[in-house]
Amino acid sequence: MSEELTPENPETEETEPVKQRKNGLYPGVSDELAASMKSGWADTELHGLEPIAQAGHTADRRAALSARFPGERLVIPAGRLKTRSNDTEYAFRASTEYAYLTGDQTQDGVLVLEPKDGGHEATVYLLPRSDRENGEFWLDGQGELWVGRRHSLTEAETLLGIPAKDVRELPAALTEATGPVRNVRGHDAGIEAALTDKVTAERDEELRVFLSEARLVKDAFEIAELAKACDITARGFEDVVKVLDKAEATSERYIEGTFFLRARIEGNDIGYGSICAAGPHATTLHWVRNDGAVRSGELLLLDAGVETNDLYTADVTRTLPINGTFTPLQRKIYDAVYEAQEAGIAAVKPGAGFRDFHDAAQRVLTEKLVAWGLFGDRTVDEVLELGLQRRWTLHGTGHMLGMDVHDCAAARTESYVDGTLEPGVCLTVEPGLYFQADDLTVPEEYRGIGVRIEDDILVTEDGNRNLSDKLPRQADEVEAWMARLKG
Repeated sequence: MSEELTPENPETEETEPVKQRKNGLYPGVSDELAASMKSGWADTELHGLEPIAQAGHTADRRAALSARFPGERLVIPAGRLKTRSNDTEYAFRASTEYAYLTGDQTQDGVLVLEPKDGGHEATVYLLPRSDRENGEFWLDGQGELWVGRRHSLTEAETLLGIPAKDVRELPAALTEATGPVRNVRGHDAGIEAALTDKVTAERDEELRVFLSEARLVKDAFEIAELAKACDITARGFEDVVKVLDKAEATSERYIEGTFFLRARIEGNDIGYGSICAAGPHATTLHWVRNDGAVRSGELLLLDAGVETNDLYTADVTRTLPINGTFTPLQRKIYDAVYEAQEAGIAAVKPGAGFRDFHDAAQRVLTEKLVAWGLFGDRTVDEVLELGLQRRWTLHGTGHMLGMDVHDCAAARTESYVDGTLEPGVCLTVEPGLYFQADDLTVPEEYRGIGVRIEDDILVTEDGNRNLSDKLPRQADEVEAWMARLKG
């Protein structure tokens, strides 16, 4: 990674100095070099651009937001770069609220809805092209010769369908603003500082809750993106099966890297840290260290999802026999989870309660655990009433899915877990059984086995659609699929 240069005297009357890095190899910039870098560049403005595919949908989303908060200024930041170590940053990912309302993904962006004529006028505040007059474009660590070209404000207006202005002017404008203001917190400390005496935590939380609940029902663009994410994810799982022999020779990291390659080739990234849990690691719900051994005869629990270029993620889990064939005990446990998932998926339909699929899956798992003698003489209803099955089922059976893997997380309980399903809702159904390696209450042969099966389910007008159905679930089909992929 190169060191950026630093200017000898970068200040001008119109611009602030470019930040200088300590211990740079060049002591300064000569007047001749500075003059040379200012000239001789072709005009690279992009012409003939078309609006992004979701521009119409983002306009509808902003209209719904405007209707909910008439007469109030609404501020939704994209966020800023976060330091990983010293002067290196994590890859930027725009805040979900900002990307949902604009379709833009650039750092430092801020959407502002100003009250006007009974509605709102939207403006997106962005960093313009980096300055060539003061040398920012080649001297600053975020200049375009270092990190790449930004869209001009004119280009951004065309792409997003929203008037664009220079974000560097926004803090001062917000400081002087009057009237009621709401801000999505936690993404931009500079914006929050400018609004510190104009907002309240309660009012800002109402804005965040509304935007979370707005995503409970997906529009056509979002549904297509989630289906795309699932299709790419299925190809990523196929990639993994093809290289399980290499994973056995190395570690779970080979699985993690293989899936990540597919995510980066066809999408933006992984939607969350991949869980590549082999053997007893499968009993740890969020095993993301992915540094363990991969052994023939054991199971691999792979929980992974591709995030599309428009930031919609899949969330799929398959539990696979590493050598391609389930043992009788592995199959017994796997089949129990499969039956539970089938019951859960069947309960996903318009008019059903969100909790219904969880309750259906938990009942099946409890029936299996009771039949296996793990609760003595307690009945299924007694176990469910006391929640005793949770020792081995551990987690809820699903969650909303969308731009966040646990989407709509700020929604009110009455709108989410106590709510009613309707067409356009997308959720996961993911029952599991987990027998810890040190659990002395189960037969020894159960210990260290973890099984989860997870699919992404869209509520439709007449029932549901499994968006991730390209991956087999039934045990015989899983074995046949693996055999085919391994050749």
